[in-house]
Amino acid sequence: THERICQYIAKESGSLVVSVGYRLAPEHKYPAAYEDCLNATQHFLQHLEHYGVDPARVTVCGDSAGGNLAAAVSQTLAGRSDLPRLRAQILIYPGLQALDFNLPSYQQNQGVPLLLRERAVFYSLQYVQGDTSNLEEILEGSHIPPDMRLKCRKWVNPD
Repeated sequence: THERICQYIAKESGSLVVSVGYRLAPEHKYPAAYEDCLNATQHFLQHLEHYGVDPARVTVCGDSAGGNLAAAVSQTLAGRSDLPRLRAQILIYPGLQALDFNLPSYQQNQGVPLLLRERAVFYSLQYVQGDTSNLEEILEGSHIPPDMRLKCRKWVNPD
């Protein structure tokens, strides 16, 4: 699905683009996609010489669920001293938080195509558990215990 955009990025930037065809939900639940992306990135970083890539110029990128995966891979590799450090991460409309689907950005954009609020929750549930039976509870915000909501308020809140 992303071959053309990857070719465009490679051509316009003079870069080597490696696109990971990770396993998809709901057939493959979390952490399958994450493990695929992490393994591919680690393998690539371990064999940069083979590809003629400067270790100081490696960037990970992803859109939507791929943005989530790029962020997770970046965080996992951040503390590794046995691999070259990633130069950057590019996250294009990433799915980064599933704590509160009632924040202002979800409210303001709830009817904006491509990814409506309900659809974002639906796909998040498919990704994590392959089951959407508790969709309404998540839309209401009742899936997070009050103590956890307070603990995370510093990072996830309407302000």
